[in-house]
Amino acid sequence: MLALRYAAVLALALWTGGLVVVGALAAPSIFEVLSARGADGRVLAGAVVGDMLQRFSLLAYVCAAVVMVSLAVRGILGPRPRRFAIRVAGLTIMIAAAVYAGVVLAPRVAAAQQGIGTAPSALPESDPRRIEFARLHGTSVSVQLVPLLGGLALLFWELKD
Repeated sequence: MLALRYAAVLALALWTGGLVVVGALAAPSIFEVLSARGADGRVLAGAVVGDMLQRFSLLAYVCAAVVMVSLAVRGILGPRPRRFAIRVAGLTIMIAAAVYAGVVLAPRVAAAQQGIGTAPSALPESDPRRIEFARLHGTSVSVQLVPLLGGLALLFWELKD
């Protein structure tokens, strides 16, 4: 059971930590450095961050599977973790949010950016393409908060047990 808990904690730490590193550190740094090159630099930054998020999504799916398998095996073999049903429900919501962000929203953000052909910030604020891009991007960021906050809660419960 200790190995299963360890695997779950490690996977949750990678998943939630990765969300923080990508969203709060790497992406802003990439945009800051490459934006110095103008609109082309912002487009390049968007491509780099988009690729990074796509790769991170694969890691997140693996981490989600590890946590789910760990919970399921511990639930079957016992002793069942405290708040087992809440943990499974929370993890399911986290997985749904991660899949929605990676499979549905990310391609829409990329298509919107590609349809613009330049950095969305180079368009007038009233341009419908810029507005749509901003809406999709904002939705994606908001949806990624679900696995981040859920992961922190699951980490708390795992470490508290």
